[in-house]
Amino acid sequence: MCGIAGHSGPHDPAWVDDMSRLLAHRGPDGAGRWLAPKRSDAPPLTLAHRRLAILDIAGGLQPMQSADGSLCVVFNGEIFNAPELRRRLEGLGRCFVTANSDTEVLLHLYAEKGREMLPELRGMFAFALYDRVREILFCARDRTGIKPFYYAESGERFAFASELKALLRLPWVGRTVDPESLYHYLSLQFVPAPGTILSGVRKLPKGHWLVRNLRSGTTETGQWWNLPIRPDAVRDDWTAPVREALEEAVRAWSLSDVPVAVSLSGGLDSSLITALAAKGGTAVQAYSLGFSCPEGTGLDELPLARMVTRKWGVSHREVSLDCSGLLDDLPRMVRSLDEPYAGGLPSWYIYQCISREAKVVLTGTGGDELFGNYLKWKRFEDGASGLDRATEKELKHWGAKERDRHAHLYPRGHFFARYFSDAAKNTVLLADPPAGGSAPTEALLQSLWDASGAGNPRDAVAWIDFQLQLPEEFLLVADRFAMAHGVEARTPFLDHRLVELVYRIPAEKRTGTDAKALLKAVAQDLLPEVLLSAPKRGFILPLTAWSRGR
Repeated sequence: MCGIAGHSGPHDPAWVDDMSRLLAHRGPDGAGRWLAPKRSDAPPLTLAHRRLAILDIAGGLQPMQSADGSLCVVFNGEIFNAPELRRRLEGLGRCFVTANSDTEVLLHLYAEKGREMLPELRGMFAFALYDRVREILFCARDRTGIKPFYYAESGERFAFASELKALLRLPWVGRTVDPESLYHYLSLQFVPAPGTILSGVRKLPKGHWLVRNLRSGTTETGQWWNLPIRPDAVRDDWTAPVREALEEAVRAWSLSDVPVAVSLSGGLDSSLITALAAKGGTAVQAYSLGFSCPEGTGLDELPLARMVTRKWGVSHREVSLDCSGLLDDLPRMVRSLDEPYAGGLPSWYIYQCISREAKVVLTGTGGDELFGNYLKWKRFEDGASGLDRATEKELKHWGAKERDRHAHLYPRGHFFARYFSDAAKNTVLLADPPAGGSAPTEALLQSLWDASGAGNPRDAVAWIDFQLQLPEEFLLVADRFAMAHGVEARTPFLDHRLVELVYRIPAEKRTGTDAKALLKAVAQDLLPEVLLSAPKRGFILPLTAWSRGR
C-alpha cells in the first residue's frame, strides 16, 4: 500500500516532489523518485512513490525498473496471487531479483502480456507503468475500485496521483468546481467517476485502464472488467461453494510480511472475516468501537464482537468514543477525503487505533453488496413510497419482459436521490437546466439501469451498487481514512473470484426476505447463534446529539 504520483510533459521535477510530500501519510516508510533518461524525441517524465512496507520489506523499493531499463512502475496496492504468478513467470525464463515483491511481478507480467496482464491480477491496485519502447504510460485500476487513481491533462501535460490534493500542487491544474459533479453529490451524497468535484481533474473508473501516449500527447481509456451477472439455474445449493471461496479469499488477502488486524464491528460480515482468518491460522488482532457516552447507548455491538473473539481466541482491542474529539478531528477528515462526502465517520477512529500496532487490516466491506444490497430492491418488487397504486401493482408482477417498460421508475425510487428536488438543484446549480429531458443524476441512474441488462430488480440494483455506492462512497472513505493513518485496508469479500461466483447465483437464491440468509448458512458453524439472529445495524456515530452545543 502506497501513494503514487507522476508527471509527463513540460514540468519542474520539484512539482512532483511537492505531490509526493502531500502523499506521505500513504507511505510513511520511504520515498522514491525516478526521472526518465533525457531523450531529444521524448517529453520529460517524473514518477514518485511513497512506501508503506508490507511485502518484501527490504527489496520492494519503488519506482522499480526492469533489469534492462525499458520499464518503470509505481504501484499502490497488493497482488495476492503474486507468488503463483512469479512461479509461472520463472517457468517462462523470467529472472527475479527481489525476494517476493509483487511490484516486480507487475513488471515481468507486463513484459510478457502487455495490456492483457490485467485479468491475471488478483487483488487491489492502481499503478502507472512507463514503457520506454512504446513511449507510453500504461495505467490501471482494480476491478471494484478499492485503490484510487486521479489524473489531469492539459495539452502536452499529463499528471496522476493517488489523491486529488496532490494534483492541486501543479500550477496548471485549476480549482473550478464542476457543476454536474456537485449536482450528483447533492443527489447521491458522493461524486461518481469519471468526474470529480473539480472540472479539471478526473478519476479513472474502477476496472479501467488508461494509456497516455507521451509522444502524441493523447490519452485513451477502456474498461477491462465489469460485474458479470450470469445466473446458473442448474446448481441448487450454493452454501458449500460460497464458503470455500470466502475461506480461500480470506487466506489470500491475509498475505503479509507484517502483522494483520481485523476491524470487527460485531455485525455478520466482519465477524465472519474474523472467524475465517482465525480458523485459517492468521494471527489477527481484532479492533472494535464502542461508546463511553450516554448518546451512544445501543449503537455499538461490542457484546457481539466479544463473543466472536472469545469463540476464536482472538486478541481484542476495544476503542471507546465520546464527542470530545470529534470537532477537532473533522478538519483532518475533510482534508483526507478531498471531495465532498456525506457518509459515515466511525472508521476514522478504528484506523487511528490500529495504526499504533499494525499496518494491515481486514474489513467486512462488500458483504452487503454481495448478499442482499440492504433490501433496496424491495421497493421495485413490492411497491415504493411515493409511487402511485397502479405503479405499485405493476411492480409486484415485474418480469424480464416488463423491465424496459418500468425502468424509468428506478431514479424516482432510488435510495439516495430524494434529498434535494431536481427543480431546486436545477435552479441553484445549472446555468442551463435540461428542458424536457432528464436531470443529470436521473439520466445517470437510468443509463446504469439500462446498461445492467438485468432481468429483475435484485440484479439491477446490485449491478448499480457496484458502479456507484460501493466504489465512490464505501471504498473511497475506507481508503482515505485508512491511509490517513498509514494503514492498508483490505476487503476479502471483494476478491473477484468470490464476487463472480456469488453473481452466478440466481437472484432469488442470493437474496430473500432475510437478505443475509445465504451468508448466515455459510457462517452457521463459525459464529454464535445470537449473532446470526441479531438484526442488522450499521455502525454510526450519534452525530445529532454530538453536533449540538460546542
